[in-house]
Amino acid sequence: MSDEERTLRRGFFLQAFEDALALEEGASPRTIEAYRRDVIRCAAYLREHGVASARDISPGILREFVYHLKDLGLAGSSIRRNISALRTWFRIMIAEGLVHTDPTERLDSPQRWRTLPEVLSVDEVTRLLAAPQLDERLAFRDRAMLELAYGAGLRVSEWIGLAVKDVLLEDGLVRVFGKGSKERLVPIGRSAIGAVAVYARELRPVLERGHGKGILFLNGQGRPLTRMGAWKILRKYVEQAGIEKAVSPHTLRHSFATHLLEGGADLRAVQEMLGHADIATTQIYTHVDREYLRSVHKQFHPRS
Repeated sequence: MSDEERTLRRGFFLQAFEDALALEEGASPRTIEAYRRDVIRCAAYLREHGVASARDISPGILREFVYHLKDLGLAGSSIRRNISALRTWFRIMIAEGLVHTDPTERLDSPQRWRTLPEVLSVDEVTRLLAAPQLDERLAFRDRAMLELAYGAGLRVSEWIGLAVKDVLLEDGLVRVFGKGSKERLVPIGRSAIGAVAVYARELRPVLERGHGKGILFLNGQGRPLTRMGAWKILRKYVEQAGIEKAVSPHTLRHSFATHLLEGGADLRAVQEMLGHADIATTQIYTHVDREYLRSVHKQFHPRS
């Protein structure tokens, strides 16, 4: 066992969790191992994001962890098992008196995501993309990042991992390495091209201090932007734009797909741009599209 795992086990009461699973819950060795692996992965993520103990875990950071699993490309069944492991973990810790609140109570499940993805209206997206003001030091970066995230429908792990060489501005394309390092080319429009070009020319050379590793989006210290950093930037501009919906990086991806379909895009083309291996995954957006069609019918049909 590594020193890192020992630290995680102490801070997150993993021994008590495993003991209770085996002795009180009567779980099988296979279930114990699967739950142990899931909880250790969560604990490692939490520690990486500044949470040192199970007592410091908030509902917000757990939601971000679940979206992290989704961005990794885990199947819905695997994410559901992870959520089940987290709920069992907290139920045991509460029973043992190790923690006093349960932040898993309001965790969404993949079933809910598949039917009710949060999307922004075109007007909300326009307000969000206009929110970075040029008197802010990192406005060029932030505007480019938001334009590219929405304009190409990227997962957060994809847009913070983009290399400078992956943005082919002259061709109007971005090269994306998604799940399983599978490469895809996604077209980007004039707004994204212009915003990225300005950032790459004017601001990124100023930020780069030899630690950028060729990554496109850097933080104020010149290092590659982290997932948490991207979340904070997005939240800032959601608030500035006066958007009251719960918006995550995945919301921009949902909105990208929904707006394409509302505009008449072919489902197969959207599947290719999103990097979905199975078109059934893309079909989630047809549910949103049907709701849009219903709203149009209700608004404009004389017999609705």
